[in-house]
Amino acid sequence: MGNWTQVVPAPMQVWRGWGCATQVEAPYLGLGDRVLVIGGARTLGQFRPALERHLEKLGLEAIWASYGVDCAEPELARLRELAAACTGILGVGGGKALDTAKLVGEQGRLPVVTIPTSAATCAGWTALSNVYGTDGAFAYDVPLSRAPQALIVDYAWIATAPARTLRAGIGDALAKWYEASVSSGAAQDALVISAVQQARVLRDLLFQTSAQALGDPGGDAWVQVVDACVCLAGVIGGLGGARCRTVAAHAVHNGLTHLPGSRLSLHGEKVAVGILVQLRLEELVQGSQLAAAARRELLRFYGEIGLPTRLEELFQRSLMPEEIQRAAQIACLPSSDIHHLPFPVTPELVATAMQTTLSGEPLAQAVGHS
Repeated sequence: MGNWTQVVPAPMQVWRGWGCATQVEAPYLGLGDRVLVIGGARTLGQFRPALERHLEKLGLEAIWASYGVDCAEPELARLRELAAACTGILGVGGGKALDTAKLVGEQGRLPVVTIPTSAATCAGWTALSNVYGTDGAFAYDVPLSRAPQALIVDYAWIATAPARTLRAGIGDALAKWYEASVSSGAAQDALVISAVQQARVLRDLLFQTSAQALGDPGGDAWVQVVDACVCLAGVIGGLGGARCRTVAAHAVHNGLTHLPGSRLSLHGEKVAVGILVQLRLEELVQGSQLAAAARRELLRFYGEIGLPTRLEELFQRSLMPEEIQRAAQIACLPSSDIHHLPFPVTPELVATAMQTTLSGEPLAQAVGHS
């Protein structure tokens, strides 16, 4: 076989603007005449009336279905049955709703359009779905053969989401730089190089504009940050592909989802803490002063915009040592992306990093705790 790779960089169409979800026509017409609309119960309750009128105006029949709580196997099976009688999938909501819609479309070979109702993730853009257990624990991810046929970014809809979701999106998007810059290695591929540089641009943009965006919802800076979290973060994964993988930040997130109370924090909040853990690992193993400086910079930035810096903030309680160890063990499973780090890690080392991301204890003392 030849040496080849597939790049799935972006949706075929991206529509952005205030009120565009119920004004544009082209993306909906690409879904055929019978559309399965997948979203959360709360999201559908909020946006269904306006969307229903728009779909009726376009002559489309809509079947409305809640995905439940997680993109999980029982819900996927139920939705696949509904999709069998449809010609297209419309995903409306947060990351889990959009991941569900994309995966149901992939499995049924149906076109998919996504409408994010918050900027908490780049799920509306990417050719990837994360699957969880019914208890909210991360199970596995599924690379998809194509990105959505269209992404509709309606700022008016996203503006209705709590500010917390945008903070979480900032945390998730920041991980693009800290993870891709590690996993890409000494890449010679032009697209990978471009993706990593875009990740640096994304980080700098978020550092410069996030506080202003959160202080002025709907303003120019806010629109910039929404586009950065929803679109630019997706560009990086699309261009970089497998070489711009998730690393320790998302691996720590995955481990934390297996602990009781993980639903109290959002995906991007756990990822934000995971970035701190990754940088602490680089300090512990490599003695990296650059990683130490980056961690201190992030702690200041998180404090400025209100992102969590400690496990206690994620779970609204102190975690027991055995819970931290369990999360670390899951983060270090053989299939985990944490092994894209340029050095070996153990659950004990990850647990130490999780416990010392704030304290920054001397290396010998911190390693001694493990």
